[in-house]
Amino acid sequence: MTTPSLSFGANVTSSGMCGVTLMNNQNGYVVAEVMGGHEGVTITEYPSMIRVDGIGKIIFDYDEITEALGEEFDGSGFEEIMSTHYGRMVHLDDKTILFANPEDAAEYIDFDLTPVE
Repeated sequence: MTTPSLSFGANVTSSGMCGVTLMNNQNGYVVAEVMGGHEGVTITEYPSMIRVDGIGKIIFDYDEITEALGEEFDGSGFEEIMSTHYGRMVHLDDKTILFANPEDAAEYIDFDLTPVE
């Protein structure tokens, strides 16, 4: 009997990417349009969803989105239009941040990076 590898033969190299899937509705479209103007962010529109993918880190700034929408946008509005994500997600009062590398989020989530011996 052979012992299976933990990676099951998959490429386990980090992609350096993070992202979300948004509903393709009025608010999702505006959020994607705002995010598409950010460096390193790619928008892919499908009939029922919109992919927002970024290199390293994506910041969804609620004030910027509120201005584009013309109405208040906050964390609950973001959760309402987001169906899934990949990367480490950190919700703050004024923004949501996604990190491709979980260690980059350490300062926000009280993650201790001190090596254990």
